[in-house]
Amino acid sequence: MSSTSRIGKLKGKRLLLGVSGSIAAYKAAEIVRALRKLDAEVQVLTTRDAAQFITTTTLETLSGHPVLTELTDSGETGAWTRHITLGRWADVFLIAPATAQTVAKLAHGFADNMLTATALAARCPVLVCPAMDHDMYLHSAVKTNLRTLQDQGYEVLEPGFGELASGLVGVGRLPDIEEILERLAELLPGELRGKHALVTAGPTYEPIDPVRVVSNHSTGTMGFTLAKDLARRGARVTLVTGPTLLDTPDRVHRVDVLTSAEMLEAVLVHRNADFVFMAAAVADYTPTEFHSSKIKKAADHLVLKLRRTTDILAELGKNRQEHQTLVGFAMETENDLTNARRKLVEKNLDWIVLNNLTEDGAGFGTGTNRVTLLGKDGSSYPLSVMPKKQVARVLLDQILADNCA
Repeated sequence: MSSTSRIGKLKGKRLLLGVSGSIAAYKAAEIVRALRKLDAEVQVLTTRDAAQFITTTTLETLSGHPVLTELTDSGETGAWTRHITLGRWADVFLIAPATAQTVAKLAHGFADNMLTATALAARCPVLVCPAMDHDMYLHSAVKTNLRTLQDQGYEVLEPGFGELASGLVGVGRLPDIEEILERLAELLPGELRGKHALVTAGPTYEPIDPVRVVSNHSTGTMGFTLAKDLARRGARVTLVTGPTLLDTPDRVHRVDVLTSAEMLEAVLVHRNADFVFMAAAVADYTPTEFHSSKIKKAADHLVLKLRRTTDILAELGKNRQEHQTLVGFAMETENDLTNARRKLVEKNLDWIVLNNLTEDGAGFGTGTNRVTLLGKDGSSYPLSVMPKKQVARVLLDQILADNCA
């Protein structure tokens, strides 16, 4: 999908624009103008300091609505609940620029002005665009606050690199308007409305006795992140997960399983899903015998007999539906591209996501991943190391763009 096509999704939408006291606040006028050209309705919320950088008259003239700063600005009956009304009204909420002060308030739940109070009440996606001097942006306190925002469900668009108001050169500039609008468009809900997505996540536990299991180091993070993004895009999501400490994403139906056999059974119930993402690290082998009592330490060596488990994704590939998109995941340590390509063909997949456990930033238990998306048409999309949340978004963007092509 082209940049213009993506931005076009903002046409007719209702947007909140939060503006805080950064030198980059002057760009808020350009953002409002661009959104109004798309016939989007824009309500501007500012902090007190923002008025030092751009006048409310400018923003009111461009948006066609009074600018709100204080919680009682409107002077109307029910003004004290205006932030609640706005939080339900908007399709998406953009905070640009977001200063270090505003980022800190958002991260810690402050509600001392219309912008921060509405952010707390918002039911729509919220996109935060930090803009500040390079050294401020790199400070550990700011980084911690931005991570907190992401953990709370906010979207954060990294600032750009270039000349800053201080005269220094570095990271901290507000991104280009087009980049901001593209990201806003991606956050709009409903892209997959009416579609059913099945996601598997986490490890499986293959019991040896009441105490011990055969398992792996998967935390389930990648699958849970995919499920969350699919739900945000409007899909009805079923998440089948092995043991994990992760919280269930909003609007996701979770099915907990323990063993590979239980995962197979749960997956087959939803085998007709429009999209299937097999991100779980399912055990390839399971003990042939379960000991009902704990095996005692009687000898220096213990021999376990294992048998192959059913390859769940291969089963789906054999009996796939015509409307389905099947996506597998391959964890490799050697000959990664060759092995992943073979699995892609043998299991009758549309896509396979390859990561190599030996590469920095990839693998189990990390907050980041480095993957390559391989398509059945021979296409290859290598991604750099990035947070798993961003990996999920980029993967879905590419897979869905291919479906719409």
